[in-house]
Amino acid sequence: MRQLLLDLLPESTPTLANFIPGANEEALSAFSYWLAAPEGEESAFLFWGDPGSGKSHLLQASGFFYLDIKQDRACANLPETASHLAVDHVELLAETGQIALFHAFNQIHARRGKLLVAAAAPPAQLILREDLRTRLGSGLVYRLNTLSDAEKKTALAGIAATRSLPLGDDGLDYLLSHASRDMRILAATMAALDCYSLEQKRPLTVPFLRAMLGNPLRESCLEP
Repeated sequence: MRQLLLDLLPESTPTLANFIPGANEEALSAFSYWLAAPEGEESAFLFWGDPGSGKSHLLQASGFFYLDIKQDRACANLPETASHLAVDHVELLAETGQIALFHAFNQIHARRGKLLVAAAAPPAQLILREDLRTRLGSGLVYRLNTLSDAEKKTALAGIAATRSLPLGDDGLDYLLSHASRDMRILAATMAALDCYSLEQKRPLTVPFLRAMLGNPLRESCLEP
């Protein structure tokens, strides 16, 4: 049976409201305060943590100009006049990209703007130019923890309840065991489950989930 094409599943636009904090309440609260704080109070904010902890979600939810270093290691697409910038996967910066971001940081600070950064490790452990690493660590730094299986199950149960999906403990356990571990993709899978079950007019039993996760969804279920 073929794996579900999870990367084609619909995903909702990342917002602070649809971020599932789990053990990250303090980090989310500090981030929300920083976003709302007057310009110039604190220029930099850095999230670090393992993949799947929600760093990219929060960067995109900020509304800042978003730059993914996975796609642009030299910062070639870095806007010269940006005053609110979100830079993802900063640990992957090439040397030219590090120089560009260093200058961007100084310009943003001078404009009393804000720089939001996500990294795989805390600033002290990043293998970057010392001047850039020091600046990235000069602001607020928070670790994001990945959700535990119990927290993911609780979150999925909440999504199921919101969508009026009759997905019991057995169904949730099966989904957690056979779908992606990434919470964003799990949430998108719930949306596809909703679409697919309505289309097929079948209850969400474990056998139905097994069949669904083994076959691509119809195009109608992949539309945002």
